[in-house]
Amino acid sequence: MSLKAMSGAQILISSLEDLGVEVIFGYPGGAVLPIYDALYDTKKITHILVRHEQAAVHAAEGYARSTGKPGVVLVTSGPGATNAVTGLTDAMLDSIPIICITGQVPVQLIGTDAFQEADTVGITRHCTKHNYLIRHSDDISVVIHEAFHVATTGRPGPVVVDIPKDVQIIKSDKLHRGPIEHRSYRPALKGDDEAIKKAVDLLATAKKPIFYTGGGVINSGPEASELLRSLVKLTGAPITSTLMGLGAYPSSDKQFLGMLGMHGTYEANHAMHDCDVMVCVGARFDDRITGRIDAFSPHSKKIHIDIDRSSINKIIHVDVPVVGDVARVLEVFLKLWKKARHKLDRAALDQWWAEIDRRRARKSLAYVYKSDVIMPQYAIERLQALTKDRDTYITTEVGQHQMWAAQYLGFEKPNHWMTSGGLGTMGYGFPAAIGVQVAHPNSLVIDVAGEASIQMNIQELSTVMQYNLPVKVFILNNEYMGMVRQWQELNHEGRYSNSYTASLPDFVKLAESYGATGLMVDDPKKLDETIIKMIETPGPVFVDCRIEKLTNCFPMIPSGAAHNEMILPDEDDVKEYEGGAALV
Repeated sequence: MSLKAMSGAQILISSLEDLGVEVIFGYPGGAVLPIYDALYDTKKITHILVRHEQAAVHAAEGYARSTGKPGVVLVTSGPGATNAVTGLTDAMLDSIPIICITGQVPVQLIGTDAFQEADTVGITRHCTKHNYLIRHSDDISVVIHEAFHVATTGRPGPVVVDIPKDVQIIKSDKLHRGPIEHRSYRPALKGDDEAIKKAVDLLATAKKPIFYTGGGVINSGPEASELLRSLVKLTGAPITSTLMGLGAYPSSDKQFLGMLGMHGTYEANHAMHDCDVMVCVGARFDDRITGRIDAFSPHSKKIHIDIDRSSINKIIHVDVPVVGDVARVLEVFLKLWKKARHKLDRAALDQWWAEIDRRRARKSLAYVYKSDVIMPQYAIERLQALTKDRDTYITTEVGQHQMWAAQYLGFEKPNHWMTSGGLGTMGYGFPAAIGVQVAHPNSLVIDVAGEASIQMNIQELSTVMQYNLPVKVFILNNEYMGMVRQWQELNHEGRYSNSYTASLPDFVKLAESYGATGLMVDDPKKLDETIIKMIETPGPVFVDCRIEKLTNCFPMIPSGAAHNEMILPDEDDVKEYEGGAALV
């Protein structure tokens, strides 16, 4: 539509308003000053000033994953754009819808190695779902609408829109309104009915079925999670989840076997190995799940439901592929299952559950409680116990603490667990927590961190203070890069090369220097009161939880092993472990 001429920057802001954008995470610079000037006049969009562009993208990821809405980022040219690359790659691998708007040098200077120039489109081509370089202000509005469409439909992902500074200034009267119909990008949402029927009929023949679910269930929306729960209940089959899928199915339910994969439960990995029909829903057979590919679930027929056609048969050959949106496919799957009045063989299913329960009895998450030092597993268990009745959102950094959080925290609903899965980005959790807290100002948001990871983006303390965001950071401090040390112990004969952090800051004083609250605990008897104080203290809080230094994260599939070849805790640990919690 035509209207009174506006600058390119004004058109951009107007388009974002039209698309319902409420929050932008960004950092200003010369190449985006016209956009920031236009932001000055908007009443509909809040801008959150981060302290590093990587943090801007992670914050947008946290916002997106906890709301289901796309996250929006605004950064300048050159180093602003290149600093965002890690966050964009993280979002790409974890299928998070992000629109990253980058400034660029004026059109006539592109290719001249001008000040703060970088080939943003070239650099981000392989770590985004799509990207654009806008050369005319007339194109801004339609490109922004198209970028949102691409980022949020099909398999979600990040999209970069690079806008030269002069294009932001030049006036135009072209402003697109309403949804966009792309000429060539038309992702398949509805699954093929015949393929779904084959999947239904195959599952009906199963003696040892299992549902293997991933982040695609959550990305599909809350309806997908509800449909998954209905189907699993209807069949009576066991279900397991990837790291990214936690919360899609309630962890407290008896049919849930826990997380699978490299640090998954003994029962989940063995059930995956021994099953005869596997229903993969919104997962991609990642290497952390499969272990050695030639030994992965060798005797099963496999159904794979995924919106991304390229993910099917990419790693593991499947027998029945179904391309489509998880929610739409599961809806048809349920209807066909009910219509055919299918029921799994009850005697076979009972025998299958007896086999699973025998492996459950091994208590693969067992550990020994110690009265003189805080065990990391115990710290997470107490965090879970003291927060489970609240509206709690959890983010994590990457490492041992991340795996312990996944193992010992229970999630009953989707969109409450935010972690870096595919890229494994240290420094993700704190800025992601900022994005979650902005989206849910009245909820409890906790970043479970390690003392090494938290230092990757610790400058965001300044951000939480500026906007009075009551983010809680719970640091499991073992004075090591824990997962690096664990691998060095197991694979490199205990040669701890550069994995010990020899000059850690005083996290309490560091938090206080920014104006936040800092707490330290090293006594198991004082752990509960510290966690309660963290929760009840207004504003941002850092907890330095000093844990046992050499504890390894088990169970574990060693590198190069099959997924049923696991290192488990010592049998003696099981004796100290009753009813899912350590004996105190």
